Amino acid sequence: MIKILILFIVLIAGVILGPLLAGHQGYVFIRTDNYDITTSVTSLVLCFILLQFILLFLGWCYRRFMSTTSRTKGWVSGRKYHKAHSQTQKAFLKLAEGDFDQVEKLMSKHADFSQQPVINYLLAAEAAQQRGDEHRTHQYLNRAAEVAGSDQLPVDITRVRIQLAEDEVYAARTGIDKLLDQAPRHPEVLRLAEQAYLRSGAYQALIELLPVMAKVQLHNEDELEALKLKAYKGLMNQCIAENGSEGLKNWWKMQPRKVRHETALQSFLAEHLIECDDMASAEKIIIDGLKQQYDERLLLLAPRLRTDKPESLEKVLKHLIKQSGATPLLNSTMGQIALQHAQWESAEAYFKAALAQRFDAHDAAWLADALDKLHKAEDAARIRQEALLHSLKQDRS
Repeated sequence: MIKILILFIVLIAGVILGPLLAGHQGYVFIRTDNYDITTSVTSLVLCFILLQFILLFLGWCYRRFMSTTSRTKGWVSGRKYHKAHSQTQKAFLKLAEGDFDQVEKLMSKHADFSQQPVINYLLAAEAAQQRGDEHRTHQYLNRAAEVAGSDQLPVDITRVRIQLAEDEVYAARTGIDKLLDQAPRHPEVLRLAEQAYLRSGAYQALIELLPVMAKVQLHNEDELEALKLKAYKGLMNQCIAENGSEGLKNWWKMQPRKVRHETALQSFLAEHLIECDDMASAEKIIIDGLKQQYDERLLLLAPRLRTDKPESLEKVLKHLIKQSGATPLLNSTMGQIALQHAQWESAEAYFKAALAQRFDAHDAAWLADALDKLHKAEDAARIRQEALLHSLKQDRS
């Protein structure tokens, strides 16, 4: 506006002063290589003013054009943002329906114009993985990493989740180790670490994570206990595979007292030792465990021991009978041990006591065997008949 005002002032001045200077215009001479230009001062001024008008007009046209272009771009961009939002909403519905083809298509199209492009690309990657398209899966992951900037945690978590789904266990293990350095208490990171460590056999690493899982309440107490036992059993299996029963026993000796007093681990260890025909070590584990507490898992293993001197085990079992009462399982266990060592009368007494508390087909069969040894054929036949009738009744019910 100021420039236009100045030009108008100059024009008015020219109109007023022009006639006064009509006889005193002077002239301007311009020479170039090929041309000579001669004009009056007034003409030169008028040409200059006209040129200013032309330049102003061109400037106005340019601004007008740029303004129109910006509005057009804004309208196009706004339309794309709106469309991206609409497609994202549709993609979530398709995700609920399990239509991964449509999820991938809707999430990836106009993803750059969505409110959270990282989410779009990550969901598109998971949808592509569900379809089994490994190439597109990694394309979407790489694009998500580009648009995520410095916040790479969601991308890395999704990458590990996809690697586990594609059974790339050791790649997932590497990714999990890095994630635990970045976010050691993140619930999803811990969940993925649990899967990766179990599937890769990294049981010691999983055991070390259990206190953190407890603090963030990733599992309840029973689930954590089951996970701990699973990890320790995995370690014990590795020891057996690598160094046999001797390696397992050495590993057990190095464990803290709290671990060695875990009854579930004691029964698992004793079962392994029995399978390895290390009866003496297995008997010691079972006896030590039963001295601590009554446990049915250890009791079930006791009859599987093959030893010439059952006195130590019988002593512990009798102490348990005094302490906890003569349970059916205790009577049955004592009867099986007596049967193994040809103590037919003791076996008869224990099995009859067990059957008086509850009927069990195995105890009935063992009692019949003991009666046969005692030459009580009629009693043995009666017991077998009762066992058969009881089995038939159970089948009918």
